[in-house]
Amino acid sequence: MLTAFLTVLHVTAAMFLILVVLLQQGKGGGLGALGGGATQVFGGGGAGNFMTRLTAICAGIFMMTSMSLAYLSSGGDRAMRKALADEAAQDAAASSSTPAMQAEEPPPPPQLPMHIPLKAPEAPVAPAPTSAPSH
Repeated sequence: MLTAFLTVLHVTAAMFLILVVLLQQGKGGGLGALGGGATQVFGGGGAGNFMTRLTAICAGIFMMTSMSLAYLSSGGDRAMRKALADEAAQDAAASSSTPAMQAEEPPPPPQLPMHIPLKAPEAPVAPAPTSAPSH
């Protein structure tokens, strides 16, 4: 929910930042070889107007949402690393306790299944005598 909200805010801030930057007027004619243009661009220029402040605000929102989304997207990595570390610790504990148990007590011998017949076996039945053919 938070990630979806931040993504929408991030895309909106990016679009608005593009729009604000494109609507701004250029500052001076261009940079000459350390001529008058250089002092205008790199000079003190005074307080920024509304568009300059709006650009700074949009840029700040864009950067904050970028960092927030990056942090939230790496949350799965942290959870996965923690789960793997817990599993490795459990495996190490199980493997360290297994040899100690084997040294203390040998495993029990295998149990053979006991079969008790429920009824007595039937005696084989002899075939019935056949009569001899007459000639």
